[in-house]
Amino acid sequence: MHEMVKGSNVALAALSDNAGSLIAGLSWVSPTGEGDADVSVLLLDADGKVRSDADFCFYNNPVAADGSVQLLGKTPTDSGDEDRIGFDLTAVPAAVDRIVVAASRYEGAGFGELEDLKVTLSDASGESLVVFAVEDPGTVSAIIFGELYRRGDEWKFRAVGQGYDTGLVGLATDFGVDIDDDGGDDRARADEPAGAAAGSGAQAVQTAPAVRTAQPAPAVGAPAVEQDPRFTPGGLVPAPRSPAAGPEAERPGNAGIPDQPDQPDQPDQPDQPDQPDQPDQPGQPGQAGRPGRAARPRTAKKKVTVPRAARKSLADNDSWKQARLFPVSALKSDRDREMRATSVLLSVMAQVPEFGRRLTAAFGAPAGRMETFTEVSLPHGDTPRRPDGIIRVERAGKLWTALVETKTNGNGLKPEQVQAYADIAARRGYEAVITLSNDVALEGSPLVDVKTDGRRKHKVALRHLSWAEVAHVAQMLIRHEGVGDRTHAWLLQELLHYLRHENSGCHGFQNMGAAWVPVRNGIDDETLCQGDPRALEVVESWERLIRQICLSLGGELGQKVLPVQRARRGADPRTRRARLADQLCLDGRLQAELRIEGAPGILGVTADLRTGRLRTSVEIPAPEQGYPLTWAKRLVRHLAEAPADLHVETLVEGETGGPRGTLERLRPEPADMLPKQSDTRITGFRLSLFKSMGSSRGNAESGFIRSVDDAVHRFHGTVVVHLDRLTPRQTPAEDRVTA
Repeated sequence: MHEMVKGSNVALAALSDNAGSLIAGLSWVSPTGEGDADVSVLLLDADGKVRSDADFCFYNNPVAADGSVQLLGKTPTDSGDEDRIGFDLTAVPAAVDRIVVAASRYEGAGFGELEDLKVTLSDASGESLVVFAVEDPGTVSAIIFGELYRRGDEWKFRAVGQGYDTGLVGLATDFGVDIDDDGGDDRARADEPAGAAAGSGAQAVQTAPAVRTAQPAPAVGAPAVEQDPRFTPGGLVPAPRSPAAGPEAERPGNAGIPDQPDQPDQPDQPDQPDQPDQPDQPGQPGQAGRPGRAARPRTAKKKVTVPRAARKSLADNDSWKQARLFPVSALKSDRDREMRATSVLLSVMAQVPEFGRRLTAAFGAPAGRMETFTEVSLPHGDTPRRPDGIIRVERAGKLWTALVETKTNGNGLKPEQVQAYADIAARRGYEAVITLSNDVALEGSPLVDVKTDGRRKHKVALRHLSWAEVAHVAQMLIRHEGVGDRTHAWLLQELLHYLRHENSGCHGFQNMGAAWVPVRNGIDDETLCQGDPRALEVVESWERLIRQICLSLGGELGQKVLPVQRARRGADPRTRRARLADQLCLDGRLQAELRIEGAPGILGVTADLRTGRLRTSVEIPAPEQGYPLTWAKRLVRHLAEAPADLHVETLVEGETGGPRGTLERLRPEPADMLPKQSDTRITGFRLSLFKSMGSSRGNAESGFIRSVDDAVHRFHGTVVVHLDRLTPRQTPAEDRVTA
């Protein structure tokens, strides 16, 4: 990998033969585990200015109009997560001379509060090309990490590292984007019932500043351009990021606003004709320049989601089984399950563009027409090989091809089989080999070791998808983000039902491995020693389980749920797991932390293998103002519907712990939560639930997996949700960004 310093540049063609398609990764480390930033990309002409609204890519406009740039969202890594951006340099219009990659913070936060800021570039095969670390960013709230630019017929990358004290507003203004801080467009959403524009669920909707660019007047006789639903008629406005807005969505942070009753589901309305532009409304007194959430423009086409509440069945009784597009009852063998699962998945990918694109974008596939195939015979020596499937995408006459190998139930991938497919792909000029199984890949620990021939110029990317990831993407689309039409939503619903059926074999990670029982026995009889490789296997299985739980919970909430890794970015993940394995041998505990977008604290999970108990907990900070007794009463009031056996512990400064007790005991006497010494400073409260792990019935390891999954979902659903408005939080980035 080529390490760069500030101001240096490098020709991409000199580093890789596959530099036409790139993945940029922007990453940073937050010491608190909660700091973050937003990524944006600007496409500039020879004058260094954006040509139109479509040249500014950010969270509400994640794909450039020509498909050359796509924000891929956050991807979990060993030390947190990484924002990734896909570039198809072959599709960049000739009028674009430079592509700027930047990130910004909000509410006065600076990049100096984050650590290990860096940007990496990888080619289409996944090989890392360059890395640039931004040193000492200071207090700036926006940074240009780097830029891609043309020199003749080739593309080069420059390490920039330039900061802006004026934030994203100043950065965008420099590149020709005009910032309108007059309060934005506060017209009501066309697809919401009356009154919904003023409140969504429990939160009021505010208006947002608009981002505008100068638009050339259309030529006489030129066809009318259809309004992009991401933009208001008057300019570019960051649209609302509610839990229905996708994996990057955050809950509004308007503390103190009383709950509003949920609006009833409304029937689908026919598309309304475009409305004429309305003048911007003046901002409310005292709100000038205050960012908020913008109303959805009237021209926005409503996306289809599946209602959570199922319609009343017309069946006479429960024995009547609803007809399904993808039946699973006839599946008898693992081979049948693999063939059916592959065919079902690939056919839905080809028919639902949003779904197919979401699964392949992170693999370097372009945005284009997709076709999928199954049981294709490919020559390989004396014995032809038959991969389970093939994905092919066509864009501008160019083809991107990936071979697919599928496993179901507990069947593992066979290294020699995957190696053969990688060799075939390299010889035939295919771009990727995608493996699908119930296992979850970990950073630094590939599921299959594949050797590459260094003499070959064409390189093949080896990618892995778990069935849990596939189900997560389907659930996010049909429950939260929405798809293009009702048929697509129905297809994804049928796919999700198939994947969750007990006979499909696509249930996700369900096996703690062969080392699980010996390690538990070794902990019980205190014979497990540090350095035992079986402890490392259990730690890796635990990490896979936590990543799968994050996908499951995130799909239900429509929000980002990511594992928190307490390690410096760039540290060897295998070294970190070895340290955790030694700790497991000492105290017999498996621990993890989950960061849930919008939650007031980090959700902790501890499995004590000595006692056989699971603990789920969250720590919430004490308010900055008010009296301790008021805090205690408010906490008890918000937890009115929480389980009576919830443990509440008061955290005090300079001591290991303060008063504690169950919620059942503290409800009549909240003052019991306060320290006896009146001068003791309360720093926060820790809430915990305990339960036995495993199950008395069935397989011990699957019982453990189910118990951990149930414990996390129960704790969030009965405790964390009640804390949503308890502590004031910063307004989400999506609600505050003004450009």
